[in-house]
Amino acid sequence: MDRLEFLKRLGVLTVGASLMGSGVSAMAAEAEDIPEIAADKKIKTKMPVMDAGLSKPVTVMIIGAGGRGRTYARYAEKFPQSMKVVGVADLNPNRRKAMAKKHNIPAENQFGHFNDALSKAKLADAVVIATPDNLHYEPCMKALELGYDVLLEKPVAPTERECRAILKQAHKYNRIVAVCHVLRYAPYFVALKQVLESGAIGDIVNIQHFEPIRYAHMAHSYVRGNWPLSTKTTPIILAKSCHDLDILRWLIDKPCETIAAEGSLHLFRPENAPKGAPERCTDGCPHEAECPYSAIDIYERRKQHLGAFDLPRKDPALIREKLKTTNYGRCVFRCENDQCDHYVAIMKFQDGVTASFSMDAFTPWGVLRTRIMGTKGFIEGDMTTFTFYDFRTSHKSVWDQKVSEIPEYKGSGHGGGDHLLVRDFLRAVSAQDEKLLSSTIDVSIESHVMGFMAEKSRKSNKKMKI
Repeated sequence: MDRLEFLKRLGVLTVGASLMGSGVSAMAAEAEDIPEIAADKKIKTKMPVMDAGLSKPVTVMIIGAGGRGRTYARYAEKFPQSMKVVGVADLNPNRRKAMAKKHNIPAENQFGHFNDALSKAKLADAVVIATPDNLHYEPCMKALELGYDVLLEKPVAPTERECRAILKQAHKYNRIVAVCHVLRYAPYFVALKQVLESGAIGDIVNIQHFEPIRYAHMAHSYVRGNWPLSTKTTPIILAKSCHDLDILRWLIDKPCETIAAEGSLHLFRPENAPKGAPERCTDGCPHEAECPYSAIDIYERRKQHLGAFDLPRKDPALIREKLKTTNYGRCVFRCENDQCDHYVAIMKFQDGVTASFSMDAFTPWGVLRTRIMGTKGFIEGDMTTFTFYDFRTSHKSVWDQKVSEIPEYKGSGHGGGDHLLVRDFLRAVSAQDEKLLSSTIDVSIESHVMGFMAEKSRKSNKKMKI
């Protein structure tokens, strides 16, 4: 799609261009869709419009009723005129029953394994696949064969071969596959994209992008939790950062040509365990009081990441039982894990545009940081605000998410991005037009290949061609 078509889809309205300077392209000026960037004032952009309803609701089956599946299903609660959940598949009976009750799903459309759901005749227009990473490929391939359109959680699949096979299957059956690149729909990145497309910064020359995981999140997800082994799930560059690679590809809007990467597992290794540390934090560890990765501190005292426990309530006894019986209570130095806890990659895109990406576990916060260097200006942001510096005038302007909230999508996650993604997916399914998506499956696979090549570079110590 071209830039005008993209901005129109996001509901961008006409705003003034008089303060933008002389670098605005003729096409942008004619489109009159340029954000207002006033000297030493706030940047005003137009956020996407709310769901106006479809001619009839798109029916959806949820495969994987965990956190992500529930998030997307909630769209049907807020906008029943556009979406109706008619089926659910999940091995966890509590999750399955809760979703069935919430959406009045009949018993015959409640399934344990996804194979059971996909062995029946097609019962909905589309499926949401929100299973663990290593369980994306099989249900997606079967759903496409049955004629479903698919909203697929990222990463697409654990291997490049499987990603390419899903792409081929989507083309073979002429089905829509939308990958959950929710950051494309977050108000922050929507506004950032508008400013870049306006030409205010000139040509993009280089981007620095930083993904801070946060120390407790790293321990929870990539040491103790669902993604500790790259061989059984996906390498962390995809498991955690495929959305970052997609954002870089989206902002630069040119193909990536080469990538080189470095990274390793520095801390969470058996040889780094403090002397006398037992297998579990609950086994009387003498270092528990000062260990920042203490499971007792993270889950019991701070009550963080408890969504993974599926508890009926935040009862201390129930939490302690989980710590005694699951991986979440194990010492972080005694888990079977191999994911890198720090990772850097350097990319060259078409026309010599460069980008550097850094992912790190050792931070107190988990909010993305981005710097964009252009020929006419500079942008620096932190997912809440970004500042534009104009080289010619030396003026600076600030975009602030506090004045750009989307009330209708508040609470959906990623600043409303989760539900805006669902909105566009439903529109695309209803119209049978994948161009209504911000990203087609083809572009999504391209950014995934960047991740697979980064991992090959890291392991081989070679620069890889994309």
